Amino acid sequence: MPADPITELDRLAGEIRACRVCRDQPQGRPLPHEPRPVVVASSTAPVLIAGQAPGLRVHETGIPFNDRSGDRLRDWLGVSREAFYDPCLFAIAPMGFCFPGYDAKGSDLPPRRECAPAWYGRLMKLMPQLELVVAVGQHAQRWHLRAARRTTLTETVAAWAEIFARPGRPKVLPLPHPSWRNTGWLKRNPWFESELLPVLRREIATRIGPMK
Repeated sequence: MPADPITELDRLAGEIRACRVCRDQPQGRPLPHEPRPVVVASSTAPVLIAGQAPGLRVHETGIPFNDRSGDRLRDWLGVSREAFYDPCLFAIAPMGFCFPGYDAKGSDLPPRRECAPAWYGRLMKLMPQLELVVAVGQHAQRWHLRAARRTTLTETVAAWAEIFARPGRPKVLPLPHPSWRNTGWLKRNPWFESELLPVLRREIATRIGPMK
């Protein structure tokens, strides 16, 4: 008899949370602190939030998008904090599950290279019910869009309608990172709020139901 998919998914999520490969078998320099993988796997959620990597506050609390970026993302989605953290509604899986640390300028480093090859394909295979992937940032877009990804993040997000119309499932909508450092980008690209966000909110509401 095949393994129960929920049990298999729970087992995989446990393995991800116990992962220490970026400390013990790193590609390059090891993670400079104790790993704390953050993931919300779900066998029922219709929507996946595919991010980049946890920030420091998420690392400290173990709660994904538990920061100002998360507040902005929830506003973009048009959902409450309660709905966002309901695993029946949203799965959350960054391309790097651990906070990668800071670079010399104090910015977050990119996701660790070990994470996605080790875990992401297996995780997606065990969540076949997903209808929509919200690909936040260029690292998530690289994995979920493959050849459909454009040269720059701006070009990729600007092509959202063409990307969303592609055949197949799950559908993908690309977003910039909701970091407050991207406020200037939002001002330079007003079409994001006027054209893309209404579609995003409609698609989310369609999949999770009203009043969420």
